[in-house]
Amino acid sequence: MFYDVTPQSRLLLGTAGYPSPAILQQAITASGTEIITVSLRREGEAGGAFRALLTELNLRILPNTAGCHTVKEAVTTAHMARELFNTPWIKLEVIGHADTLQPDPFALVEAARILCAEGFQVFPYTTEDLIVGEKLLEAGCRVLMPWGAPIGSGQGLRNIEGLRAMRAWFSEVPLIIDAGIGAPSQAAHAMEMGFDGVLLNTAVAKAGDPVGMARAFQLAVEAGIAARAGGLMEQRDMAVASTPLFGLANFS
Repeated sequence: MFYDVTPQSRLLLGTAGYPSPAILQQAITASGTEIITVSLRREGEAGGAFRALLTELNLRILPNTAGCHTVKEAVTTAHMARELFNTPWIKLEVIGHADTLQPDPFALVEAARILCAEGFQVFPYTTEDLIVGEKLLEAGCRVLMPWGAPIGSGQGLRNIEGLRAMRAWFSEVPLIIDAGIGAPSQAAHAMEMGFDGVLLNTAVAKAGDPVGMARAFQLAVEAGIAARAGGLMEQRDMAVASTPLFGLANFS
């Protein structure tokens, strides 16, 4: 459950960088998503036409503070988003490193504390750092969104053990992998590990066939959920024959 919402689809999709509004709409439909992310910068560029498209899709909007580098920028952007989209939801990004686009943990926690106190339901874009996660929960966040890899890199789940530790430590907290997912197999892996959702944008928007790729991600997320529920086998250090030796014919 993401705050008071339990979506059927655990794939969240961004709306930036698509070849055309028509392809964006088709990809969103093909993905089966119920939650789309929108930045105020994207909204500003597209104007009324883009706002009309969002209304037509009739999906839950998760505005984000993409491109913000300070607490003041992020908080101001969140206020504008709440007024524009009439939602308490906000995906909080406070970027601290120009090359990796890694979040600034200190500014992120401060901005989260301010926004939670003002009634926002904050989805913080963070790393797999357990201490930062604890501080964000103390600030009032009820969802955490650790990155898989740097935004737009397509590297997938770069720190598997760190993400496993985060999933185990925050066992009762909804965790959504946000950023770095480049292939459907990576999204399936995240769901197999027990994460509650995957948020991505570039892997679909910049694909040769965004609509087909959106459908592939939908299937991958569903497969990962089913695999987790089915009970994945444990890895072993040595081979174990699937056919028992007992009962085999003796040809000696």
